[in-house]
Amino acid sequence: MTPSATIEQTRNIGIMAHIDAGKTTTSERILYYTGKSSRMGEVDDGSATMDWMQQEQERGITITAAATTCTWQGHRINLIDTPGHVDFTIEVERCLRVLDGAVAVFCAVSGVEPQSETVWRQADRYGVPRIAFVNKMDREGADLERTLGQVRDRLRARPLLLQLPVHDADGSFVGVIDLVSQRAITWDDDTLGASFSITAIPAERADEAAIARDELIEALCEADDLLLAKFAAAGDSALTPADLHASLRRVTLALAGVPVLLGAALKNKGVQPLLDAICAFLPSPAYQRIQGPPGIQADPTAALTALAFKIMEQQGLGALTYVRVYAGVLSAGDHVYNASKGVREKIGRLFTMHANRAEEVKECVAGGIVAVAGLRATYTGDTLCDEHFPVLLETIRVPEPVISIAIEARSEADMDALAAALRSLALEDPSFRVHQDPETAQTIIAGMGELHLEIVVDRLLREHKVAARVGKPQVAYRETITRAVEHECRYVKQVGDRGQFAVVRAEVAPGEPGSGLQIIVTEAGAALGREYVQACERGFRDSAMRGTLLGYPLADLRVSLLGGEAHAVDSTAQAFEIAAGLCFRDAARKAGVVLLEPVMAVEVVVPDEFLGTVMGDLSSRRGQISGMEARSRIQVVTAEVPFSTMFGYATDLRSATQGRATFSMQFSRYAPVPTNLADELVAKARC
Repeated sequence: MTPSATIEQTRNIGIMAHIDAGKTTTSERILYYTGKSSRMGEVDDGSATMDWMQQEQERGITITAAATTCTWQGHRINLIDTPGHVDFTIEVERCLRVLDGAVAVFCAVSGVEPQSETVWRQADRYGVPRIAFVNKMDREGADLERTLGQVRDRLRARPLLLQLPVHDADGSFVGVIDLVSQRAITWDDDTLGASFSITAIPAERADEAAIARDELIEALCEADDLLLAKFAAAGDSALTPADLHASLRRVTLALAGVPVLLGAALKNKGVQPLLDAICAFLPSPAYQRIQGPPGIQADPTAALTALAFKIMEQQGLGALTYVRVYAGVLSAGDHVYNASKGVREKIGRLFTMHANRAEEVKECVAGGIVAVAGLRATYTGDTLCDEHFPVLLETIRVPEPVISIAIEARSEADMDALAAALRSLALEDPSFRVHQDPETAQTIIAGMGELHLEIVVDRLLREHKVAARVGKPQVAYRETITRAVEHECRYVKQVGDRGQFAVVRAEVAPGEPGSGLQIIVTEAGAALGREYVQACERGFRDSAMRGTLLGYPLADLRVSLLGGEAHAVDSTAQAFEIAAGLCFRDAARKAGVVLLEPVMAVEVVVPDEFLGTVMGDLSSRRGQISGMEARSRIQVVTAEVPFSTMFGYATDLRSATQGRATFSMQFSRYAPVPTNLADELVAKARC
């Protein structure tokens, strides 16, 4: 097989979904039917291959993205099973950055849930083509039409339904009607779904299938001019299954539609057609949409271009860096250039991964994903390339933490071990942060939620053998300003025989919500020279990180460098950095600093009889109810609730509803803290 054919028959895909939609169960079935696993792993009994961490097996959730490789119909599928819990969203973010396609798994009962929306937006941001798998079609309350409607309304996507469900006389889900091939497929329970029969569409379903097929063709014609032209010229009868498959591929790659397949992964139904769809509709690396300079092709003969997207400690191998190779060939023993850091690296050993099992290989060609041992200066988001053909790819977006706690070793002997373990965990997970509080000298760890930090502390004990004490969770507030202010700062100081002189003029102004800190250099500011401008930018950023009200980072504002003055002898970059920091601090104080708090989007699924209790409790937590949806004997309540009031909510909800309600939440936005509460926080901090 030629290298180009290998690339054309490669699929780099991710499985993404809301927690408990059946994502890992679907992955386990894929491994079984492709022959990668000889047994069918189950999430509920802790035997899932892809959930290999102890914490994953105990809790029945995916915490870290697990990669594997399998084959189907002559295609090589590099598959990554991603977490569904919002606390581990960085795993989804960095995987979608390097994948060519994705399978979105939806629960037929719950439909499009909050984390489903989050991962969908992440895939939108990176332009990743998707197919959808509506899982749990066997469950009571499964509602395909509602799920398709939510895909249209909530995700703003065009679902292209390829199958209709088939039920037996008892109402059990047993198979599907394929609208493209116009055949019925039913699975054999005795062979765990490995065998299935293909028959004609039952006569009583023929009209329904014809109508659904017409709707599919109409939707494809709206999105695909080539199919529309053939349909207009010769009509429906001229459209063959091959025509529809080609159109579905074009529409999927153009992000103009999402093929939808049905199944019940836990009951071993629907997975083989899903594999067929992955190979037929999702892109090979030759079609990947790379974030970076144009012109990079998936060509093994081209100069090396690769992106490091994940670091994971592997027992016996040390830190492994997961790398997606976009162009060229990465070989063991190569010297490569880290364009992000400006340093050379030597490639040690290379491995393909099957969850936590490593298989050594000698090289990885364009389009492949490989784990690299021996990299010392390469972190998540760094570009590796040929030193003679440098290129810098777009890095990976890392979300800001919303919760922090103080942590300390239980014994003085463990202090160094704790520091080393925290550094290792922070290297693996960019959304986990560690810093020293300058006032209390405490070590502070920050993450995406209570579960995130709980897992970190658990991993410290189990993997690094370090016992730690933790304080109470603290909300990661932010500060911002309310009006624009212009300010000038003169920094003049005599240090020995040398003076320090810098004058900086700047304006701070409110920015758009979610914009972070934006630095603008005016023409007059640029006249200071590149060295001093860069020093001013460092000063602005450093001062913004320390805040002015309670020491929380300042966000959602613009700072414009308007100009300044320099001395021919006494001015230095350090002087301008200090002056810029002082200028920013004083201007921000004049601009009226207010406190911002993280607000979470919360969805509660609650039986009808407990609806009033749940709504009253959310209101008592300063929650704003944004919607309610009635389902079969349950209500789905959506609300926005300040994160500071949600600590311990899981326990409180179970108690209030006899354990019958469930909830999920994800970060929504930062919003101003009410004045009375902000005053209390300021007063408490000053005590």
